[in-house]
Amino acid sequence: MSNEIKLLDDDFIKIVKAIEQDILETRFNIIAKANKEVIDFYLRLGKIISDNAKYGNNFINKLSIALKLDFPGETGFSPRNLARMRKVYESYKDLAEFPKELEMISWSQNCVLVDKIEDLDKRLWYANQVLENGWSKTVLSHQIDLELYERQAIPYKLTNFNNKLPTTQSEFARDMIKDPYIFELANITKRATERDIENAMIERIKNVLLELGKGFSFVGNQYKVSTNNNDYYIDLLFYHLDLRCFIVVELKNTEFKPEFVGQLGFYVTAVDETLKKETDNDTIGLLLCEDKDKLTVEWSLKSVNAPIGVASYKVRNVIPKEIMEKLPTEEELNLYIKKLPKDNIETEED
Repeated sequence: MSNEIKLLDDDFIKIVKAIEQDILETRFNIIAKANKEVIDFYLRLGKIISDNAKYGNNFINKLSIALKLDFPGETGFSPRNLARMRKVYESYKDLAEFPKELEMISWSQNCVLVDKIEDLDKRLWYANQVLENGWSKTVLSHQIDLELYERQAIPYKLTNFNNKLPTTQSEFARDMIKDPYIFELANITKRATERDIENAMIERIKNVLLELGKGFSFVGNQYKVSTNNNDYYIDLLFYHLDLRCFIVVELKNTEFKPEFVGQLGFYVTAVDETLKKETDNDTIGLLLCEDKDKLTVEWSLKSVNAPIGVASYKVRNVIPKEIMEKLPTEEELNLYIKKLPKDNIETEED
């Protein structure tokens, strides 16, 4: 009897898990279908507005008023939004069908793509990144401003992955790399040391993980690996959940030098010897330098057995939130200026 109960318990757990998965998939499908319906409606509305373009803004303004009166509880019918519907429709009207990738992201994200990007392939690349990484509209806009496509999808990447990794892992690892990386950090000056940059990266680890890309999990900084007589410290150690391997990141606030590859190769081997499990893939090294000479890097990578990629990086100095909150807003500054005596305000004469 106890075996029957145990069997029933095991079966019951499987049944519950299957139902939970079905619920999640159903929710996703409902949301996806609703999103597609919204986009299809906005495109149809955009076509109507485009077909009546001869009446200019007057048509959009009157249509906005009419729709707001008929549907007072609905949002999205402002003249600005209606103009966006026309713009999005006209961007794709010559295609046989609206791209599937764009049906799967939100309307506001579609508007960002149309506003900021002209090339269709580039728009679709960003749409796939939204779906893969779960970006919000704000993050999408920011990644476009940081020219992620130009840094990740286009550039020739300096690695030896083709010769040191299995084909599937090599392609995935190459796609992962950007050049240059752009880290938005606080309080970084031109004289900042490698340790200063590293510490600033740790303070803003969420921003760093976003820049590194999907799958990176932070393990530690100044991570100690030891031999019998010596201790060594890795700048930044990550584990990549999709590649199933450790990634050793070394920072150099100077131009690339061949000896950097030898040092990083040693760290990669050290992690393989001390941390790597049987189920893990080979550890990968990522060397980030301020600048690099392509030929020097290529020759250096041929001399090591460890899989290593080399990329440049840039640091954008951002004002810490606690300081930003104490600065006056534009409205406050304008109000203060209005209160100043006119004699105290300098003006340029024509």
